[in-house]
Amino acid sequence: MPKKEPKAPTFEEALNELESLVETLEQGDLTLEESLKSFERGVSLTRTCQKALIEAEQKIQILSDQRIDAEPEPFERDK
Repeated sequence: MPKKEPKAPTFEEALNELESLVETLEQGDLTLEESLKSFERGVSLTRTCQKALIEAEQKIQILSDQRIDAEPEPFERDK
């Protein structure tokens, strides 16, 4: 049976978890291994937030286009 991919967090969920991780790391009570795992998770959450913000910005640009004949166009994000 294939393993299900965990559902990606929403922007708000990712941001809240990221804030919590930062607070935990700032306390300095974690081991080096725990700190590295938290940092790795933080990088992943940051990327999730950045992707959501880029997509939102692109949607706003499409919706704000003042040309009468403007149509939404699919976009590909650089990786």
